[in-house]
Amino acid sequence: MTENIFIEQLRRGERNACQRLVNDYGYGVFQMVRRIVVQQEDAEEVYQDVFVKALQGIGSYDSKKASLATWINRIAYHEALNFVRRRHPNIVYMDEKDMNLGNIDETREEDIHDSQTIEALEKALEKLPPHEQAIVTMFYYDDMSLADIAYVTGSIPSTVGSQLCRIRKKLYQIIKTTHL
Repeated sequence: MTENIFIEQLRRGERNACQRLVNDYGYGVFQMVRRIVVQQEDAEEVYQDVFVKALQGIGSYDSKKASLATWINRIAYHEALNFVRRRHPNIVYMDEKDMNLGNIDETREEDIHDSQTIEALEKALEKLPPHEQAIVTMFYYDDMSLADIAYVTGSIPSTVGSQLCRIRKKLYQIIKTTHL
């Protein structure tokens, strides 16, 4: 079955197509949501909301703008962020200005292979705001292109590239300040 036929079946609300959507994209959607929404039960709730929204909004899906997977990831990203913002409106985020990131060089490649550095990096990643964690994981763990991440986040590729650069510097500073 071609993707166009599959999309039409989804638009008609055919049960088998809806089940296939969850089967084919469920794991990736849950991974996206779980990276942003920490509690398992909350992540499951958001996961369900993502598919409800996807099925309700399938009429607006445009394959010329993004793949179906990227489109669903966009919904998952925004649903998860909105959930976190509603539940935790007073989260305080570290600002780049507070961290003096201007004078930091990129991390050397050989440093990445050190297991202690990897562990420190994972802990530092947990200290980032959810949207920054999502950008890092989409790029490094999911191997998404800057264009796909831009679509998911509602941004442009050059902005995503700049965000990644700032986030890497922020991660470096977090590691540096917690391991002195």
